[in-house]
Amino acid sequence: MIPDDLPFALKVERLEAILPQTQCRLCDFEGCKPYAVAMAQGEALTDRCPPGGDEGARALAEALGVPFLAYDRSRGLAVPGIVARVIEEDCIGCTKCIQACPADAIIGGNKLMHVVINDWCTGCELCVPACPVDCIEMIEL
Repeated sequence: MIPDDLPFALKVERLEAILPQTQCRLCDFEGCKPYAVAMAQGEALTDRCPPGGDEGARALAEALGVPFLAYDRSRGLAVPGIVARVIEEDCIGCTKCIQACPADAIIGGNKLMHVVINDWCTGCELCVPACPVDCIEMIEL
């Protein structure tokens, strides 16, 4: 449990360390750190992170000393071990996927085919709707 007298910044840091760092925004915050800030301020519950699943929700609840709430499945399902893959022959090099990726896991240049760095991809799926030619698919590792 995070001590009550811990400085706010360290409390946020500890909560953020529990989060999966997918930056998927399924929690309705702009990323994992803003969600950690909201929890530290008592403005958000611990059940808003689908990538963390019930295990993550439990760890957050324990850290804050609050009752466990199963993660809110209406926000999405926890799907571990997926990454984006660009279908090379369909990619037009528009760079919209690069702009949408919060983890900088997609590389490529304007009007050139793009590629995903699997080790950096968090599986957040934000690149999929950004692609105007539907050339991104999510695959299991």
